[in-house]
Amino acid sequence: MATEYVAIVGKIIVDGKHGPYGVAHHRELGAVTFSLSNSVWIEEKWPDPGTVVMLLDLRMKRGGWRAEKARLFRPEDQTSNQQQQSKGANQDGQ
Repeated sequence: MATEYVAIVGKIIVDGKHGPYGVAHHRELGAVTFSLSNSVWIEEKWPDPGTVVMLLDLRMKRGGWRAEKARLFRPEDQTSNQQQQSKGANQDGQ
């Protein structure tokens, strides 16, 4: 299963050189860009700044991190994310 990263959208660029894209901020990775084309952004509506998103299949590009897939953060993601954090704490002996 691909690693999913929770991030917060900082801004949406409508007229980017290669089309519209978003810039989200991850607490450890910093800025991560994602295209708003249908091949990357899987939702019907674009996110607004401040929206929490899930970023998948990250690649390091010359300009920084880029997500190859992105979607909205959903209630079931919160449960899954808490379980992963709990599992990681147990593996660390905490």
